[in-house]
Amino acid sequence: MKKPGIPKGTRDFSPQEVLKRNYIMQTIKDCFTTYGFQPIETPSFENSDTLMGKYGEEGDRLIFKILNSGDYLSKVNEELYAARDSNKLTSKISEKALRYDLTVPFARYVVQHQNEIEFPFKRYQIQPVWRADRPQKGRFREFFQCDADVVGSTSLWQEVELVQLYDAVFSKLNLNGVVIKLNNRKILSGIAQVIGAEDKLIDFTVALDKLDKIGEEGVKKEMREKGVSEDAIKKVQPLFDSVGDASQKLDMLRELLGTSETGLQGVSELEFITKTIKNLGLQTATLEIDVTLARGLNYYTGAIFEVAAPFEVKMGSIGGGGRYDDLTGIFGLKNMSGVGISFGLDRIYLVLEELHLFPETVSENTKVLFINFGEHEALYAMKAITKLRQQGIPAELYPDTAKMGKQMGHADKRNIPYVVLAGEAEMSAQTYTLKNMKTGDQEQLDLKALSGRLGY
Repeated sequence: MKKPGIPKGTRDFSPQEVLKRNYIMQTIKDCFTTYGFQPIETPSFENSDTLMGKYGEEGDRLIFKILNSGDYLSKVNEELYAARDSNKLTSKISEKALRYDLTVPFARYVVQHQNEIEFPFKRYQIQPVWRADRPQKGRFREFFQCDADVVGSTSLWQEVELVQLYDAVFSKLNLNGVVIKLNNRKILSGIAQVIGAEDKLIDFTVALDKLDKIGEEGVKKEMREKGVSEDAIKKVQPLFDSVGDASQKLDMLRELLGTSETGLQGVSELEFITKTIKNLGLQTATLEIDVTLARGLNYYTGAIFEVAAPFEVKMGSIGGGGRYDDLTGIFGLKNMSGVGISFGLDRIYLVLEELHLFPETVSENTKVLFINFGEHEALYAMKAITKLRQQGIPAELYPDTAKMGKQMGHADKRNIPYVVLAGEAEMSAQTYTLKNMKTGDQEQLDLKALSGRLGY
């Protein structure tokens, strides 16, 4: 008989893991709500033509296609089958696909419901997505995305609020030392313009984005290999030498981008965000300008965000996002600017685990286990359990009249903090003996006192 298993790149989660993940998601949800974001949900699968062609060639390859039900080969003629062209064949046998991210379905949602939506529209979405990627540490084929976006406004106050939102979430999770990195796509375009490498914008910025991984010389080598001239590389030396606070970096960028109107507009936008945040203050996070940050270049048009975990944890980014000027253009609705951020749930989980930041109470489920001494005692216990549950106190009865040691061991293994013993003596006195599993202390209480002791 074949051993059961799960597909590569997917995971089972234990009760403790689910409770910890729920804790992170609930914290994020609470902050989303506080900031005025409204929840939406979209189907786990979309029509293929909604998703295909929206993520580039590489992204299209990573979309999980769903075979048509029934005789899916009936629409395939001999000629097409013999041609062995997987792209043409796929379009005939698969008309639906699992969602690759939450952004394209959101764009589809906005276009489809544009007459019902009140703009600017602030939405959040926490749902799983699927990618046919090669599984590796921290990269899965099924994972959750936690997104917040605002569409229908070009105001930079939205960017300011999103910085505050990041800070609020990580503060609530007690994750200190988080760095929110900020750049602007207009600055990157402006740099390419002033060094005469506009045609190499993507190659130039993709190389620049790797500065923290391959170092200055590695970046320059990659730029040369991509055809960026030596003269152009010399002109961007200030980027490699960039140090100091936001004000000093902005001064450096103004000097470098003096002849680029687009670049200077990007500097102006950065200045507004950094000065406003400095004025308002952050609780625990730090906002830094990172002139080499270039994530999602084909997608973002203004501010770019990336969130780094505290320096003592070796982890990739735990969040990111940015401004996009034409989210819904792919579906025919033009000039709908938006800005959004995402939280990396799985990586945040790993960081909190490594730094021991999950509160002990997160793993608690059942608060009290009643020992089963027999049928009459169990009925007496169940009456109390029913009352406790009505007050929202998680309580349960051990179902079998097993040996006391086994029942106590069960409570211990499940980290249930309290056990109640109710035998003949307690029944006669209409009381319950409450045992604290950590300290071993015992006390005899009536039902009212018991619920008071176990209450929140």
